[in-house]
Amino acid sequence: MALYTMACMSAHADGDFMVLSYHDVRDDPARDRVADAMTISTAELISQFSWLREHGYHPVSIDDLLMARDGGKPLPDKALLLTFDDGYLSTYTRVFPLLKLFNYPAVVAPLAKWIDSDEETIQYGDKTAPRSQFMTWAQLREMARSGLVEIASHSYDLHHGVRGNPQGNMQPAVTTRLYDAGNGAYEDGPAWRQRIHDDLQTSSRLIAQHTGRRPRVMVWPYGGYNSDAIDIAAELGMPVTLTLDSGPNSLRNLQAIRRILITDGDTLADMVTSLYFPDDPGPIRVAHVDLDYVYDKDPAQQEKNLGLLLDRIKALHINTVYLQAYADPDGDGNADALYFPNRHLPMRADLFNRVAWQLFTRANVRVYAWLPVMSFVLENDHPASGLNVKRVDDDGAASATPDYHRLTPFSAQTLKTVGEIYADLAIHASFHGLLFHDDAYLSDYEDASEAALRVYQTQWNLPGSIQAIRQDPGLFSRWSRRKTETLIYWTQRLTEQVRRYRPDIKTARNLYAQVVLNPQAETWFAQSLDLFLENYDYTAVMAMPYMENARRPKRWLSQLVGQVAAKPGALQRTVFELQARDWRTGQLIGNETIQEQMELLLSLGALNFGYYPDDFVKSHPDIRRIRPFMSLNTHPYPEP
Repeated sequence: MALYTMACMSAHADGDFMVLSYHDVRDDPARDRVADAMTISTAELISQFSWLREHGYHPVSIDDLLMARDGGKPLPDKALLLTFDDGYLSTYTRVFPLLKLFNYPAVVAPLAKWIDSDEETIQYGDKTAPRSQFMTWAQLREMARSGLVEIASHSYDLHHGVRGNPQGNMQPAVTTRLYDAGNGAYEDGPAWRQRIHDDLQTSSRLIAQHTGRRPRVMVWPYGGYNSDAIDIAAELGMPVTLTLDSGPNSLRNLQAIRRILITDGDTLADMVTSLYFPDDPGPIRVAHVDLDYVYDKDPAQQEKNLGLLLDRIKALHINTVYLQAYADPDGDGNADALYFPNRHLPMRADLFNRVAWQLFTRANVRVYAWLPVMSFVLENDHPASGLNVKRVDDDGAASATPDYHRLTPFSAQTLKTVGEIYADLAIHASFHGLLFHDDAYLSDYEDASEAALRVYQTQWNLPGSIQAIRQDPGLFSRWSRRKTETLIYWTQRLTEQVRRYRPDIKTARNLYAQVVLNPQAETWFAQSLDLFLENYDYTAVMAMPYMENARRPKRWLSQLVGQVAAKPGALQRTVFELQARDWRTGQLIGNETIQEQMELLLSLGALNFGYYPDDFVKSHPDIRRIRPFMSLNTHPYPEP
């Protein structure tokens, strides 16, 4: 138990307070037909409360948080907020007596429509439940007057799914734009805002009417929220909101408080472990998937393809999928169209949200949307068309690049365009992360576009000629680093666009292996391992020896991992992406070779790895060969 205490203290060193999220509590959930996955036993709750008291935890109230934030009495060591969602009757009959016994404050968040209902049954998410399973206004009022319980809003009627795409997926009502199958259109921004505003306003009014006090706290149903929803809650007098993002909390960010969810089957040890590693994702195993393989003009065949993909990902027992969100049928790496509604490119099919949601809900993986950073092929009449990266030759003549068709990162117009593409993705799809494509590079002869040359001269105090820059080693080094920083800045602005709608998004960026292996390679690509580790959650190194013409692939991989391992903490935030196809020959990499490379990565201490592409049509790589190395079913938590 001493180990538990030490780990918990280290978790709190990274935040001011932690939060636990509970739901229903029953004496014997295993035999109770009404109990669900959010139900724990009364005995288990008592043991958790007792452990918290014995190990120096101090449950605090919303008043305590607000006072400490505003410079008043500071929070005690190991401060903890307790929350109980949905308004179950057990919160009054089982939890409330325990709160009084332990003298623990708590936040209780009922769904106003359920409490207000006089029907015998209510619609509870995607199922029905007896009305008697939930509290009354009188019981809520009694708890509020005790001084221990803060009554929060859990919405009036947003604890359900709404249709979020043409295929009919039901997704969280707060963060989803309603899809109208009748007219084939999505709810627009103003309509979405009015729907959320009206619901929260109704909830706030009813709570005030029945308890005598308007709620100050909003608890998002299913943990789904975005920046605009937070703004609406604040406008209605609820500046504090609670999510289901996991991790420690800072008093500086009470508008989106993270919580550790306690569910059916979670024991005391599980709770303590969650307090140890509140935001530790553990190792990552990735299958990198082309959505072009799923797409088919025939909807029935497309669903069959999706079924094959889901079966493979479930069988692998991995936790992450990098999923293509753009269409690239000719395989040149440029986005000719997109797989989501957007303002700037054709939509090949409204497919990304469907596949991402199915992967998350059916295969239990976190989905990263894989998108280009600059390589978008715009129509000729688009305002950003023609604003492309240009390469200068040794004679000083500028021309289009022979590789990706990249928009220049030195133009406000191109940044606006790509930013809106990323925003449209976040508006219309549910996902967990972004993978920035390997098109985000600038060679040592790029960018020679007019916009770039103007920046060199007016902002960077450099010559307006790449030839002149290259002739001076000092200028050349400074120019290379500024280009690296510009591409990072570009991706950060794109991330901001996404986080408005998907606030807890993670980021990963592809990195060419040569940048890791050769100190001079930053000048060739405008990429840097050190800067990537500082600015992204993960760096996805392209650990692809055949693409690099490595004569001894295993030795090459060993050197690659060794260079990353030499940097403190880098292995925890680096994903090594192996190749499952040799693009020089068009042949698949042998299953035995892929298996040996995965085994090598593990032996060298690599924590996070995966492969590209996953060919679920040809069942390559063979699951039976790679699952022992990819599966996370038995991975233990790391030692503190």
